[in-house]
Amino acid sequence: MRVYTSKAELSAFISKESTTTFSLGFVPTMGALHSGHLSLVKAALAENTLVVVSIFVNPTQFDNPNDLNTYPRTLIEDVQLLETLSKTMILVYAPTVEDVYGSQMNAEKFDFGGLEFQMEGKFRTGHFDGVGTIVKRLFEIVKPNNAYFGEKDFQQLQIIKKMVGLTKLSVNIIGCPIERESNGLAMSSRNSRLSDEEKEIAALIYKTLQSVKEKFEFENHTDISTWVTTQFFNHHLFELEYFQISDTENLAPIQQKNETKTYRAFIAVFAGDVRLIDNIALN
Repeated sequence: MRVYTSKAELSAFISKESTTTFSLGFVPTMGALHSGHLSLVKAALAENTLVVVSIFVNPTQFDNPNDLNTYPRTLIEDVQLLETLSKTMILVYAPTVEDVYGSQMNAEKFDFGGLEFQMEGKFRTGHFDGVGTIVKRLFEIVKPNNAYFGEKDFQQLQIIKKMVGLTKLSVNIIGCPIERESNGLAMSSRNSRLSDEEKEIAALIYKTLQSVKEKFEFENHTDISTWVTTQFFNHHLFELEYFQISDTENLAPIQQKNETKTYRAFIAVFAGDVRLIDNIALN
């Protein structure tokens, strides 16, 4: 498998491979790959001539230095995992910070139309400016036709779609379903920091969301939020950071249910010092 640490070498190889019928897929990741990432790569392989997977822990999207320092870095294992899908159709771009940012490692400022102030934006200052900056930079480097993102980070997916519209970048953004552990826990690189017991108990997160989906058909959203809070109140493992039912389009919290709109429920929970997020479509 070809692994590039230089954007110049990556671009040179892609240019040689490009033809009139060539299509380039792109899956940006921060590494510590799991089956959720592989599902994105599989979708990209099915629809493109060649696929680039970036593995880059981006400093500008971490508001917590400890989270950045403890984020798992497993490049050798990641490459081996990707090779189980294809050794010839996948290119890995694993750059240094300098190769991506040069001497200016600063996050750009974006106006995402209010998307950035909901949920994650309330608790992670500057996070989405960092996300927008790195994804824009990677799109400019890789120049993909199609880019694939998981719906576990649904707010991020909407942010990236907005960024592409703002910057007029020529790339098709494709959202892919959430991959889950056998007990329903949304797959995440952070799950590797959970003990086996914690992983099993963390099934409560998805079970709660499934119940929310059932309740949403008949119950008031305020009552549902209160019920969710009680599920985690004084739990020996979990601390609920937020729960919110939002309009899918603008992510604004629900005020009054409108049958013409679609909604999702979003949740963030701490299991010790491990932060877990999840969401579910409600209608």
